[in-house]
Amino acid sequence: MIAVYPLLFGSLGFWEILLIVLVIVLLFGGKKIPELMQGLGKGVKSFKKGMQEVEDNIKDVAKELESDASDKENEPKQQ
Repeated sequence: MIAVYPLLFGSLGFWEILLIVLVIVLLFGGKKIPELMQGLGKGVKSFKKGMQEVEDNIKDVAKELESDASDKENEPKQQ
């Protein structure tokens, strides 16, 4: 059984992909698939936008920390 496991999730060939597409068309119908793809596209776009916002926030915090560190280095030392 262990030797068969990698074969179950190996690379998909042309006929397997075609079969999956046909099953999806049969389940959802030809009219519903473009709506599903549009929703999927909007979801991916929203996810990418969110990721970009997180990266921008991290960069902003890093810049603030660098400027705070450089300000502390430039302050005169009090004894």
